[in-house]
Amino acid sequence: MKVAVLGASGHAGSEITEELASRGHEVRAIARNPDRIPSLPGIQAVAGDASDPAALAELIRGSDAVISALHFDVAAETLLSALRQAGVGRLLVTGGAASLVTKDGQRLFDTPEFPEEWKVFAKGGIVFLDAIRGEQAIDWTFFSPPAQIFEGPRLGRFRLGGDELVTDEAGESRISFADYAIAMVDELEQTKHSRARFTVGY
Repeated sequence: MKVAVLGASGHAGSEITEELASRGHEVRAIARNPDRIPSLPGIQAVAGDASDPAALAELIRGSDAVISALHFDVAAETLLSALRQAGVGRLLVTGGAASLVTKDGQRLFDTPEFPEEWKVFAKGGIVFLDAIRGEQAIDWTFFSPPAQIFEGPRLGRFRLGGDELVTDEAGESRISFADYAIAMVDELEQTKHSRARFTVGY
């Protein structure tokens, strides 16, 4: 496929970009700092600002899908508008974990353990998910990471979930960026969560 990756120079974006290229996809990797994008066969690094829908539409035109690994300072409607203008029908989003539900039915965001200093950023992910849930024309997927996502090995094994936080036997919710990228590209290729949110964890 031809896939545009937004925020391709970040931790998640760069891992997703590399995973796509390793599977033979043609990647247009878009970032404000394209010099930080991995230089590999199949990857075209492009400078771009996702906050301008018209300009972004030109960058993603001709793509089969867009994967956004942006922070939530870019609103859902901005991305959706760019996809509509470009005629791209598929959007996959690197989501946030704050809106996931714990085993006792609470949103992670509302638990006493959720760090206060993270709430401003985390709120953006909740607002983005609420906004995108109303979209009917574009086939979207919101992929929430677990509570912890870190630089680590590519194990190639993990468990998928829906709206509930995935935890291991020790009660920890975690995954490496490399394994998160595998699950994202699997979703791109298999489309198991059309117009839905899902999550992952060890």
